[in-house]
Amino acid sequence: MGILKKILFSIFLIVNVEARPISYSGGSTMMAISDNMKESIYYHYSPTYKYSVGIESVKDKFFDKDYLYLRLTYLLNRKNTKNSQRNLYFQSAISPDDLNENFYGIHGDWETRRFFTGFGYKRVINNIRDFTEQYFQAGIAPYIGEYGDFHTWMMLKSKKNTLTSDWITYPVLKFFKGDFLVEIGYDSDLDWDIHMMYRF
Repeated sequence: MGILKKILFSIFLIVNVEARPISYSGGSTMMAISDNMKESIYYHYSPTYKYSVGIESVKDKFFDKDYLYLRLTYLLNRKNTKNSQRNLYFQSAISPDDLNENFYGIHGDWETRRFFTGFGYKRVINNIRDFTEQYFQAGIAPYIGEYGDFHTWMMLKSKKNTLTSDWITYPVLKFFKGDFLVEIGYDSDLDWDIHMMYRF
């Protein structure tokens, strides 16, 4: 599937970025991720701002396998100041078809209106081969928008998957306005790394 088709398909399905994996109380979120390892569509509902529950459909490119996850994300810590916000989340999932296929991990972020940093760690257990995923991300906003404006971030992201062994670092652009967010990165080894999110 070409990059344009991927983007249009994702928008058509109203699809995430790992930032803000819990919505406001009573809110829902649709997400999509496409990179060299998988394509994923994920819906979650947040009964409170502290946690979300959802279902994710995954097309695993590495193992050539499709599966579902039932997911839980829990806000471990949040710190708001006048100029910044910090978040730390626990994430987990289990396959309803095979309880031996699951994952768990943590991810977090810290941001001001100008700067952003984030990280993630995930341990995936399956019947073929267990592996871990890690990433670090840092960025800057080239301009400071007001509430409701179109916002832009320029970032660098570095990630590693123990199935492929190497750290890969590449540029990322993130855009959001209102309840819609898109993040697009590219590396010649990684190919496209696309995340979309829509909250409602």
